[in-house]
Amino acid sequence: MKLNPEHIEEVLKLINQGPYFRLLNIDILSLEEGRCIVEADIERKHMNCFGGMHGGVYESIMDTAAYWALYAEMPENAGFITLDQNANLTRAVQEGMHVHCEGRVVKRGSSICICEAEMTDEKGRLLGLSTSKVFVAPSLQPISAAIDALDPTHKLPPKFLEESY
Repeated sequence: MKLNPEHIEEVLKLINQGPYFRLLNIDILSLEEGRCIVEADIERKHMNCFGGMHGGVYESIMDTAAYWALYAEMPENAGFITLDQNANLTRAVQEGMHVHCEGRVVKRGSSICICEAEMTDEKGRLLGLSTSKVFVAPSLQPISAAIDALDPTHKLPPKFLEESY
């Protein structure tokens, strides 16, 4: 089945208003089958006491990209959660920088999926790499739970378009 672009557009509007995304000032720019792009402008609130971006911010951005890369490949209203994340932070990030993070699906299994994320700066320099193990279960964080939490009146178009032959 073909992914419905109207569904993806509505999902992006919905999830980008989430409180944690707004707290960190991160935005998901695109969701495609097996791929997600996240960007953020790094501000003082992202900094640790030593003047660099806090490791938890690196990991939050990479987890977001890896997690949502899986969304477009999953059945309608499938649920899944990150089980663990192995992150390698390769370069310091300073206030005022703009970061770009691409998440990709490495392997989609029926209950465990492997995803990865790569974060770069404006010059394309590698800032961090992560690998995530994602557990698939119908009752764990389906998109309907995001709707209930963020805007219970929101109605999503179908995730997939019927193919005509």
